[in-house]
Parts: sequence; C-alpha cells; structure tokens
Amino acid sequence: MCFFWGTTYLGIRMALESFPPLVLVSTRFLLSGSIMLLAGRILGVPLPRGRELAQTAWNGLLILGIGNACLTFAEVWIPSGLAALIVTTSAFWMVGVEALLPGGERLHFPTTAGLTVGCLGAALLLAPGSSGGLRGPLLWGFFVLQFGCLAWSYGSIRQRRMSKQAHPIIGGAIQQLAAGLVFLPSALLIPSHPVVWKSRGVAAMLYLVVFGSIVGYSSYVYALEKLPVALVSIYTYINPIVAVLLGWLFYREPFGVREALAMAVIFVGVALVKRYSRPPTAVELD
Repeated sequence: MCFFWGTTYLGIRMALESFPPLVLVSTRFLLSGSIMLLAGRILGVPLPRGRELAQTAWNGLLILGIGNACLTFAEVWIPSGLAALIVTTSAFWMVGVEALLPGGERLHFPTTAGLTVGCLGAALLLAPGSSGGLRGPLLWGFFVLQFGCLAWSYGSIRQRRMSKQAHPIIGGAIQQLAAGLVFLPSALLIPSHPVVWKSRGVAAMLYLVVFGSIVGYSSYVYALEKLPVALVSIYTYINPIVAVLLGWLFYREPFGVREALAMAVIFVGVALVKRYSRPPTAVELD
C-alpha cells in the first residue's frame, strides 16, 4: 500500500494523456470493482446486504468517487508530486471531522499545534516563488484537493465506525463499483475531449486498475480492519516521497528547496497530530 499508492499519482497523470478525468475515474473503478466482485463470487465470499450494502456504497462514493475524482481533476492543473504532497493534509481533515462527529475526540492544544504547523507548511507551498506560486492552476488544484480530502476523511471515518459482516475486501469492491457506476452517466454525457488511444495512457489505466485499486485500495481497507491506525498511517509519509521522485524522473516536475521545506513542515504537523490524537469512541454514524 505504501509503495503502490505512491506510484498511482504518476499513473493518473499518464492515464490523463489518453482519458478525460470523468472517463478515467468511472472506467477505472468499474473495472476494478467488477473484477473483485467476480473473484469474490467465484470464491464464495458472501456480499453485504441491506443497510450494510447501502452504507458501504455511499462510503465508496465519498472516498473513491469524490476523493479520487478530485485528485484526478487536480492533476490536470498541477504536478503529480505536488498533488501527493497536498493530499498529505488529509490527516488534518481526519482530525477535524472526528472532532465534529458524535463520539469523536475534541481538539486540544497539542493537536491544534500540529494542525497549525501543517497549515504553515501548506501556506509555504502556495507562497510566491513555489511551484506555481499564487497562480490560478495551483490554487484551483489546492482547493479541489482539499474538498477531496474532506470527502475521503468523512467516508473513511464512516466506514471504520459502521458495523460490518462482509469481508473487508468485498466491501472495498462494492465501494469501487459504486464509485464507477455513479460517475458513468457524467462520463458519457458531459462533453469532453475524446479518448486518445496511446499505449502509455492505456497501460497507465490498467496499472491503476490492478495496483492502485485492486492491490492498493484492498490493502488499505484490509489494513484498517486488522492493524492499528497509527501503523496504517505510515503510508501518509511514504506516498508523497514516491510520487515526487517518480514525477521528477518521468516528467521532470519541479521540486526545489521551498517545496522540500514545505514537505518537511507538513510532515512535522502530521506527526504531531497523529502523536497526540487518541482513538475515537466507537459510535456508529447513521
């Protein structure tokens, strides 16, 4: 999960060379969700039913539909490595959403200090002289990614709190298929540039299906069920490093001293937030 999710930022940028954003999101999750559900049925794994099925699908729309769609659109405007670094701020949204929900941990000084440090790092990214400065594309990408991080955080909290009978891998398959189905009408009806059948773009799409969705997201869902959240959250630090290195290697995306300093400041803020945050009370959301 730590490595493969870091590579998906580059994969999205490459796939966008062939597919419009909505087509990419819908096709990716329709394929991965269908493959995983088919494999589950062949193995005889039971599917969720009733309320669990509806809630799992809704969480998939939040986490993958909105969250990943925002990332895909953002990579139209900003470099993939920078997008990965901005997504690191999802840890701050997770803490903020928890504080607002029933049973969630209320903010206290150490956590607030961590949030402040992280915000300073994000501000350094947007400051004049960084990759894009205060220009429109960077701001658009930043705010779209923040909306995606909010949806991802809320959906992840809902998924973690809900009572589940189905295997987590099957739950992940339901989430992916739901996200793909919801975006299918938009992908078909909203005008956009036509699909360009480039071998690199198609290969990137298939890579996202296999390693980003089937391997990466399934690992994430399973790890959330079986491992401490603090251990799972290691990917927060590794993903942007992998994405930055690959973005520079394949596209020579700019990453200078200012961006490196901003990454370090954001990482310190995330570490403080995770260090002083306690597990939330188990209160299921309706």
